[in-house]
Amino acid sequence: MPYVHDTMLRLQKSSPAQTEFYQAAEEVLESIRPLLDKDKHYREHGIVERLVEPERQIMFRVVWQDDQGRVQVNKGYRIQFNSALGPYKGGLRFHPSVNAGIIKFLGFEQIFKNSLTGLAIGGGKGGSDFNPKGRSDAEIMRFCQAFMSELYRHIGDTIDVPAGDIGVGAREIGYLYGQYKRLTGSYEGVLTGKGLKWGGSLARKEATGYGAVYFAQNMLEERGDSLNGKVCLVSGAGNVAIYTIEKLYELGALPVTCSDSQGTLYHAKGIDLALLKELKEVRRSSLEVYLEAHPDAVYTPVSAYPADGHAVWRYSAQAAFPSATQNELTDADAKVLLENGVYCISEGANMPSTAQAVDRFIDARICYGPGKAANAGGVATSQLEMAQNASMTQWTFEEVDHRLKDIMAGIFQRSISTAREFDQPDNLVLGANIAGFRKVADAMIEQGLV
Repeated sequence: MPYVHDTMLRLQKSSPAQTEFYQAAEEVLESIRPLLDKDKHYREHGIVERLVEPERQIMFRVVWQDDQGRVQVNKGYRIQFNSALGPYKGGLRFHPSVNAGIIKFLGFEQIFKNSLTGLAIGGGKGGSDFNPKGRSDAEIMRFCQAFMSELYRHIGDTIDVPAGDIGVGAREIGYLYGQYKRLTGSYEGVLTGKGLKWGGSLARKEATGYGAVYFAQNMLEERGDSLNGKVCLVSGAGNVAIYTIEKLYELGALPVTCSDSQGTLYHAKGIDLALLKELKEVRRSSLEVYLEAHPDAVYTPVSAYPADGHAVWRYSAQAAFPSATQNELTDADAKVLLENGVYCISEGANMPSTAQAVDRFIDARICYGPGKAANAGGVATSQLEMAQNASMTQWTFEEVDHRLKDIMAGIFQRSISTAREFDQPDNLVLGANIAGFRKVADAMIEQGLV
């Protein structure tokens, strides 16, 4: 379609050298072709051209001092992509890989993910190339305070409500919120992922992982199947992976892998969840230490990975949960996954599968839940935290988990009903993208040229 092609060419000129952003935009635009062909008014209102350009891009210098008294300089970002449905909502990522293209890809995905939840939240994302690994609590506090000293000007509980992401957990959110409160004198729900003692929500830490599992369960139940008894591959070892593993065990599945930046762990008897939590949430150790307690497990360092992919995907299983980072699952990985018996994939990370891998999954007509649908549990529960803050209440873990389960079922139903509407019932990429796009696009048209 020349329309999509021309839009991508303009995007590459206006946002040069932002590969991940192009990948995310092209995937969405290609999958909504049937809608654009059917409903010409979206083109007449310039919706696609407006959607791919953020409403606001904020870039700033972050100057802070390390424990040796040396001045350090990092770059900070906040991309406020679309507010048609509500205040901007999306996480902050602190990681050396962060740049404008990464943040834009994440923010663009967030528009449709947030739309699919059915909640009143727009799309945004932010972060910095700061690396919290190996830094003291004092250094992280000083960095967070410096970062918030600029960001506070652009956010608010009805304007933009950031959350955590990679490298930004409860500790970082605490330091960021403390600085926001100091600068504004306002105690409001401007950040989510807060501590339970001061406005946080129960089940927020677990939400993305739990949600990805709930989405997988919905996909399987639609086909008369379940997760009970399934061997599952999980990548990552952060909150998403840990709580994916936890919920898989609750539903009777057997998760046998996890991974971190240094290597992959495989334990045929099932991952020892208590030990994994201790290593990653308390000791912050490498997964290789796991072998001290479980010598029957197999650890594969990154240096021994296959040249065309990732060791975590090279084991026999029935279900897979990519929960680490973007493009971690290659076309070669996808081929091996299918050959090894995997027929259900639910993405806990953002865009973890390459475009070629996604095409392979769709062609195979397996249960494939794309990240913008399957991992929306985190942002959904963030919005539930906002609702609790607004009413000055705190719900029980069970109430939040129940609402999360219902939200994930709603996302699945919106995605599959839209896929069926366009005669592609096995293509939840198309279903999720069109359902998310259509709601945002209709709101934009009704609000005029803003």
